[in-house]
Amino acid sequence: MSAQETTEQVRGWFTGRLPTDWFTGAPEVTVDREEILVVGTLAEPSYADGAGEAERQAARAGRAKGFREDTRAQRMTLADEAERRTGRKVAWGVRVGEEKFLFTTLSVPVMTRLRQPERLVLDTLVDAGVARSRSDALAWSVKLVAQHQGEWIDGLRVALAGVEQARAGGPDVGTG
Repeated sequence: MSAQETTEQVRGWFTGRLPTDWFTGAPEVTVDREEILVVGTLAEPSYADGAGEAERQAARAGRAKGFREDTRAQRMTLADEAERRTGRKVAWGVRVGEEKFLFTTLSVPVMTRLRQPERLVLDTLVDAGVARSRSDALAWSVKLVAQHQGEWIDGLRVALAGVEQARAGGPDVGTG
């Protein structure tokens, strides 16, 4: 693998390297410039008859914590290998039922230039107690856009994947 490797190639590598008994299906692998996030689905715990939602949530959290602790050494070995090959950090998570549990993930600084009207929006969120800082306010805003414009964002991702495939199939033009 290299830093230029496609998401499909990274996903394929992890799918081939992961123990087959870890997840109930293929893992969800998300790749950006800095990080690879691998999220697998665990089997839902068996519940006692009449188990309430609090009990179900506790069982799901327990299943996730158990997986995290029981697989730590193997996950770190795989992460080290992938990091050497791709130059990206690897983070892990699991899905149990409808709940997603992420283990240590990166928080990457992103430089941006904002004019006063945009800064005032962030400051309003901070002053209102919605966010602790401008950074938190910006992250909150990005999550809100993703939530309300998710289909549009997904469409952009599909279009970009098509561009990536077209580039990969194009001529090999060396730089010298």
